Formats: sequence, structure tokens, C-alpha cells
Amino acid sequence: MKNELPHWTKEELKVYILLLCANADNEITQEELTVIKSKTDHSTFERLYKEFCEDNEDTNFEKIEYTIGHQEYSPHELSELKRETLEVFDSDHKFQQRERYLDKVLDNILY
Repeated sequence: MKNELPHWTKEELKVYILLLCANADNEITQEELTVIKSKTDHSTFERLYKEFCEDNEDTNFEKIEYTIGHQEYSPHELSELKRETLEVFDSDHKFQQRERYLDKVLDNILY
């Protein structure tokens, strides 16, 4: 893996997961970016967006799985994260097959 495994906070992990959701169809729209930016501060978004753009899909999942394994989430926190991922998927008013697939993959990782 190109980068070392991260030591992200829950907020940082959320932003990274939301970026993965936005990119599920290989096209990050302005609407999707607006939703993600509304969930965090500017510097966190910029730092994680830069990192996300440098990573490949395998690295994306390795980082997410590693961080999930080092964080404890309550059922409420997982429910909120799920709601936010669906918000990103829906922000461009399309819920394509690749987005549905990623939604199921994330469910398997998170639950």
C-alpha cells in the first residue's frame, strides 16, 4: 500500500467514506461534494479529499476496514453514518447500480 494506515478520528473516517460513496459511479458531482463539505470543516475536507484522490480503490477499503477495526461505534453512530452515506448517494438524484453495490459492501464492513 502506498500510504501508511491512517489513525483517523470518527469524523475523518466519515468524510473518507462519504468521498468513496460520491465516487462510487466514478464521477464525483458538485452536489455530492456540497453534501460532504457540509458535514465537516474545510481543512479536514481538503486534507482527506487530497488523500482520497491519491489512493486507489484497494487502498480505500484497506484504510476504511483498518480504521473501523480500531474504533468503537454505537448502533446510533452506525445508523447516522448509514443515513449520511445515503444522503450522498441521493444528492445527485441517481442511485445507480454501482452505488447500490457499494452500499451493500459498506453494510458488510460496518455491521
